[in-house]
Amino acid sequence: MSRPAALLLPLLTALFGSACATMSNATAARAIARDPHSHAEPERVRVKHVALDLTLDFGARRAEGTARLELERRDAAAPLVLDAVALDITAVMGSSGGARRFKVGEADPTRGSRLEIELSPRDTAVIVHYRTTEGAQAMQWLEPEQTAGGKQPFLFTQGQSILTRSWIPLQDSPGVRVTYEATIRAPAGLVAVMSAEQLGRGADGAWRFGMSEPIPPYLIALACGELEFRAISSRTGVWAEPSVVGLAREELDDTERMVQHAEALFGPYRWGRYDLIVLPPSFPFGGMENPRLTFATPTILAGDRSLVGLVAHELAHSWSGNLVTNATWRDFWLNEGFTVYFEQRIMERVFGAERSAMEKVLARRDLELELAELAPWQQVLHCDLAGHHPDDGFSAVPYEKGALFLRRIEQLVGRDEFDRFLRGWFDGHAFESVTTEEFLVSLDRELLARHPEAAAQLDLQAWLYAPGLPSDAPRTQSTLLAAVDREVERWNGQTKASELDTHGWVTQQWLRFLDALPDELHVTQLAELDRTFRFTQSGNSEILCAWLVICAHNRYTAADKATAEFLLRVGRRKFLKPLYAELAKTPGGLRRAKEIYLMARPRYHAVATRTLDELLSWGNVR
Repeated sequence: MSRPAALLLPLLTALFGSACATMSNATAARAIARDPHSHAEPERVRVKHVALDLTLDFGARRAEGTARLELERRDAAAPLVLDAVALDITAVMGSSGGARRFKVGEADPTRGSRLEIELSPRDTAVIVHYRTTEGAQAMQWLEPEQTAGGKQPFLFTQGQSILTRSWIPLQDSPGVRVTYEATIRAPAGLVAVMSAEQLGRGADGAWRFGMSEPIPPYLIALACGELEFRAISSRTGVWAEPSVVGLAREELDDTERMVQHAEALFGPYRWGRYDLIVLPPSFPFGGMENPRLTFATPTILAGDRSLVGLVAHELAHSWSGNLVTNATWRDFWLNEGFTVYFEQRIMERVFGAERSAMEKVLARRDLELELAELAPWQQVLHCDLAGHHPDDGFSAVPYEKGALFLRRIEQLVGRDEFDRFLRGWFDGHAFESVTTEEFLVSLDRELLARHPEAAAQLDLQAWLYAPGLPSDAPRTQSTLLAAVDREVERWNGQTKASELDTHGWVTQQWLRFLDALPDELHVTQLAELDRTFRFTQSGNSEILCAWLVICAHNRYTAADKATAEFLLRVGRRKFLKPLYAELAKTPGGLRRAKEIYLMARPRYHAVATRTLDELLSWGNVR
């Protein structure tokens, strides 16, 4: 028996049943990839291409038009099964002529509705006529006052993980990749952009787009508002509102260098352009790696390029996530763990090893803190999401534990060997969706079989299927953070804040300083720190959020106004969750949190409100 079979078939059999024992490794890996978070049956009829023709109605807050779905029919007798959430389907036409009968099933709390369409024998496509409704959680419609300019409305979509089905009827699974094109009709004065090649604006005023490479549905993305563009290089640039675009262009000046370093590591960038759009503050994530056009939060605009690691992360997704995608959301670590590892390598090349080391140390600290609060099943890298929404598995675990796993492999086989393997992984699975089991097969065949001594030291069971961090998880040392720790010790020993040596500190050092402070602080201590370092007035969202959490914990009322303003201004879930959670720990704080949330909730995206509604028991008596 070959080594790959000897290593992996027992593991796959133990985890997924004895049926795997009779299959080849690759076959066993693919056999278990059915997506439990989709109604679709792509093994029978698969959507291959989506053509949208939509009109955006900002007054009614809806999109209306058609989606033409081109099909690959593997079972001639089977219907087309799609995913849909809160869509008003008015008609379905077949490509061979005539209307087609369709049925919208009852809505499942997680997956939404099963949309089943009967097909005629000659149908190679269907045209679905529909409109979105107020239940379209992927779409956030913003009033002018919620934008930087304050004059025009704004729309953006956020499809990850399973929200694209709320604005497009399709097979909303990362394992069903599609090409797409779109015609978007928007009001005069607004600019539409998408995660696709911009094909220009026609005589009819409509914006047209095309994506010729197959992508998972969650990466189909649209934004529309008062936007301007600034070039960074011949293939990179930034979109933003007019009052923001200049600052964004300056802050993101290193983007082209990042692309070049990424290509040097793991092969050519395959998406043509790499642009970014800086969205209004309600965007719920730091960034979203939509191909050709990363969506980004304005909170990365710190003024000193200290937070552009987010750009490196979203750029890295152009390989890990967009080029090679997790087949199901259980395999999410294949997107994010690879991307964090790749991001760290880019940052090391662009900004040096010490900057990268600081970020690794801080990331591990965040992971350890989060692991202490997660249920055991959520601590597993290849977690079982049966019965759970995919977002329930979104934590630091797939990101940071996944990256540590890859760094452990690098430690064992050496960086050059691991780079060779990763380059082969991206090239060999380009424009495919893959499972964890397929990764294990490739890992063993292409790398561990050549390094038996490394394989003997790598406990795959502990890394992939056990909670917590394995004992061999890599640790990073940072001399710059060690210097911060010494200053914290001096302050704890009664040295005045004004006498601490903080000259030249960057964001990562300030975050370490705040994290290393004692949990319990007196109001006079907080006042001294704030008076010296002006944390409450910080324009850096990372520093400000960390400070406001400390203030909420210690009931430092001088920061109350800043806390309310921050929660009303920022929609990034990374900041909202810890701050609301800290407020909610006391009865008085919970009342205040709910008062703020009542005003702020309409400004937040559904991704954020889903988390915060549960945190604040918003569906219960308020």
